[in-house]
Amino acid sequence: MVNSWMMLSFGILFGCVLWSALADGVHQYHHVEEVKAAMLRKLALTEAPHLIKRDLENAVVPARVRNKYVSMLKLYKDKERKRRALPSLAGILRGVPGNSDTRGDILYSDPARQTLVFDMKGLIPENSEVTMAELKLFKKSVHKGELPPRRHSRPVNNARVSVHWVKTLPDGSNRTSLIDSRLVPILDFGWKMFDVTQAVHYWQNTKEIAMYLEVWIEAERPGRHAAELARFVSFTSQDPADQELAKPELVLYTLNFSEYGAAGDCSGSRTRRSGSCCRQEYFINFRELAWTQYWIIEPPGYQAFHCVGSCKQPQWPFDYGERSCAAVESASLPVMYLVKKGDYTEIEVAEFPNMITEKCGCTMDNISMI
Repeated sequence: MVNSWMMLSFGILFGCVLWSALADGVHQYHHVEEVKAAMLRKLALTEAPHLIKRDLENAVVPARVRNKYVSMLKLYKDKERKRRALPSLAGILRGVPGNSDTRGDILYSDPARQTLVFDMKGLIPENSEVTMAELKLFKKSVHKGELPPRRHSRPVNNARVSVHWVKTLPDGSNRTSLIDSRLVPILDFGWKMFDVTQAVHYWQNTKEIAMYLEVWIEAERPGRHAAELARFVSFTSQDPADQELAKPELVLYTLNFSEYGAAGDCSGSRTRRSGSCCRQEYFINFRELAWTQYWIIEPPGYQAFHCVGSCKQPQWPFDYGERSCAAVESASLPVMYLVKKGDYTEIEVAEFPNMITEKCGCTMDNISMI
């Protein structure tokens, strides 16, 4: 009798867990379909372009397209930094004991490229979220007298430094994705910070222990003189024979879900217990979706978030309709993608609206009632 009761209880528990997983899967499917519809609506398309792997492999990104994407990515990251710098969140981050940081190793180095690897094992505590991640590179000093004489009236003061996340494909080849890019003064020296939060989020969706990054050093603008000056920008340990100690560092800022929770997010223990409307993490991987893997060039994926939970319903005599948990604030995402035009393809860049859920609330007939 006891065994039968235990079997029945286990069956009920398993059924509840299975139903919850199925319901969550259906919700995520609908969310992906909403993203797909929004992207097609932006491009005035009825269906996703039919592209093959060869289209993506043969694609060459023109400099003007890449520069446009870099500019849009910079604006996007500036908005992200402002959001993370809110007083309440900044206070929480400073209060987290033991923020993780680690030194990286250099796998390859030349005057224009540097490949870094970070051992991520055990860096991110359980039941926590990586809110922000920074790559620290120490730039060496340069004496003005070492620089070649200026050949034109327009001076060149900077070089462009870009950080890329590196994903190893099943066939052994690598695919890089642009994470952050900024202008670095040629005569400046000291620590330079790059926002690599997105790279860490990408890495978390893989089963790899190590995270690989590439640092690209390029001219600020076209021209031989700018290219010559860019070669004077170097970071500690960029040269394999470099003996200086200031190696690349990765600094992680985390929030502990058991102690802290950002307002409105499904992270606080009170929100989880109540099951009330909140914003939940949901990563959309463009590399794994059949309709985007050969269409979207950058980014390889992003943290979209989605709204889950229940809402209190108004009681008589104020019963005007059912309230549901939905996005009440959203943000756009810069995307680089392929366009099929007859027998050839082109690369374009656009900002797709309503791709990231910023805030969730209870709505009724499209009227926010947070």
